[in-house]
Amino acid sequence: MSGLTGAYVPGRSPLHRLGAGVKLLGLALSCTALVLMGSPPALGGAAVAVAVLYAVSGVGWAAGWAQIRPVRWFAVALFAGQALTAGLPVAVTSTLRMVLAVALAGLVTLTTRTAAMMACLERCLAPARFVGLDPFRLSLLLSLTVRSVPVVSGLATRVREAQRARGVEWSVRAFAVPLLISVLRHADTLGEALRTRGVDD
Repeated sequence: MSGLTGAYVPGRSPLHRLGAGVKLLGLALSCTALVLMGSPPALGGAAVAVAVLYAVSGVGWAAGWAQIRPVRWFAVALFAGQALTAGLPVAVTSTLRMVLAVALAGLVTLTTRTAAMMACLERCLAPARFVGLDPFRLSLLLSLTVRSVPVVSGLATRVREAQRARGVEWSVRAFAVPLLISVLRHADTLGEALRTRGVDD
C-alpha cells in the first residue's frame, strides 16, 4: 500500500499523461489557492475537486486514503488546538487546508514516475550550477526526502503492530527504540545502494 506521498501507481489517466513539470506547477498553484481560501464552504468545494481528481486518476480510493492516514492524528491535534484557541471556523479551515495539500501532493507522486520527477527537478534546479551545486544531486536529495516519508510511516506502523502483539502499545520506549533502529538500518541500506551507483558523498 502506498503511504504518504507514496509510490507511483501505473495508469493511463489524463493525470498520468501530464508532464511532471505541469503537475508540480499545478500543485504549487493549488496549495497557494488553498491558503487564500478563507471559508469552510470554499474548502469543501476544493475537497470535492480533489476527490474528482482522484477519481479521474484511477489510482483507487485506498491509495487516496493512504496519503492522509499517516497525518490523521496530527490533523486531529491541529483541529483541537485551533478550535480551543481560534474558534471552530478557523479550526475547520486550517485542518482542511493541511489535509487537502497532503492529498494533492500524494496524487502528484502517485501519478508521476520517480525518474520523471527527478528530471523535472534537475531542470528547475539548473541555476544552482552557478553557485557550485550539482542539480542532479539536489534533485536526488529532494526525491529521496519525499520518498522516505512513506518508508518511515510504514516502519512506524510495523513497530506499532509489534507493540500491540507484545501488549506494550503504550510504552514510548518500546516504540521509539525499534523505530530508530529500523530507520537507521534503512538509511544504511540506502547509503550502500547509492555508493554502489557512485553517489557516495
